[in-house]
Amino acid sequence: MGTLLYGTDGAKIDFEDRMLAHLQLAIITKLRRGEPHVLSWETPAYAGSGRSTIWIHPAIPLFFKYSGSKKVPINRAWVEDLLSSANSTNGLQALPEPAPVSRAA
Repeated sequence: MGTLLYGTDGAKIDFEDRMLAHLQLAIITKLRRGEPHVLSWETPAYAGSGRSTIWIHPAIPLFFKYSGSKKVPINRAWVEDLLSSANSTNGLQALPEPAPVSRAA
């Protein structure tokens, strides 16, 4: 389980390492473009359920902490889905990884 540390008080937001790696790519891409945005996710039942949203801006400190030492393979389709959500009125959503696309022979 990875952690996104957010803000000067270091609020801890837990995500699976694979999800965190893909969110990191989407967040950094948006910030490099000078596009502050929101990030929203569902809180799992074991953590109290609900939904949370934070404002992502270059002036707000972010720290990505992974539990594993190996880099996860990147699914470009997932990153594109995350970036598409970030460009919507709802902002960046922590979407599940899309199923692989099977190719007809």
